[in-house]
Amino acid sequence: MERVAVIGGSGFYEMEGVEITKEVFPATPYGSPSDEILLGRYGETPVAFLPRHGRGHRFNPSNIPVQANIWALKTLGVSHVVAVSAVGSLKEELKPLDVAVPDQLIDRTKNRPNTLFDPIAVHVGFAEPFCPSLRSLLVECAREAGVKVHQGGTYVCMEGPLFSTKAESALHRAWGAAMVGMTALPEAKLAREAEMCYATLALVTDYDVWHETEEQVSVESVVKILGQNIANAKRILAGIFSKISGLGDCSCQHALDNALLTRPECIPEENKRAFRPFLGKYIDL
Repeated sequence: MERVAVIGGSGFYEMEGVEITKEVFPATPYGSPSDEILLGRYGETPVAFLPRHGRGHRFNPSNIPVQANIWALKTLGVSHVVAVSAVGSLKEELKPLDVAVPDQLIDRTKNRPNTLFDPIAVHVGFAEPFCPSLRSLLVECAREAGVKVHQGGTYVCMEGPLFSTKAESALHRAWGAAMVGMTALPEAKLAREAEMCYATLALVTDYDVWHETEEQVSVESVVKILGQNIANAKRILAGIFSKISGLGDCSCQHALDNALLTRPECIPEENKRAFRPFLGKYIDL
């Protein structure tokens, strides 16, 4: 059966119906993941929970060990990833306490790894950065949970850790983007390289800084709204866990097919362990 992982805050595993059976902290070729990964079940569905920033929020967005996180989840049998993320709204209709399921990304990060496969050449399609099937299921489960959900929209991922300037916020709105956050990348890129279905459940916490009638964005205001959003997110996740087995096969799970340009004999020996979970079904490593 598919194992679905939730990457988000440290409290999501404290859900009614979730039975945690094990905590693991895998060593990876990319270093240690953000924190221990909790494995368990929701009914018959195997689940995993990974605190993106580590318990106690130890990692800022630029320093999250995303490569290690994705490698660890892949080797634990994860096939689907729901990334829960706080975002600022760039549109009047996306109100704080709403949730959104974006369908596009703009990458404004600059200090983060963008691939699992350095130094070799692997070119994976990324036109649709979020899995369409998993996105549709998130929207369906949000509606069934009675949560105000916005389907689609472009997520601008900025470097952070500072919040936007007013000029940046105006630029993002001029691009037609719907929300801004700091965590969707490189997670979405690396999950695609790992052939895992990935979608973001975006929790709207504020109006960024473009909205003149709202208070300026602050950690205090974001945390306050985010806390109120968590209960909604847990209800949505319960629906995902119940229905994930019905999604079946997906093109995300074949993303590496014909993506490797480097000749197998030219892959450095010291990289083969790192690449084996991803490329091992295509070439002999």
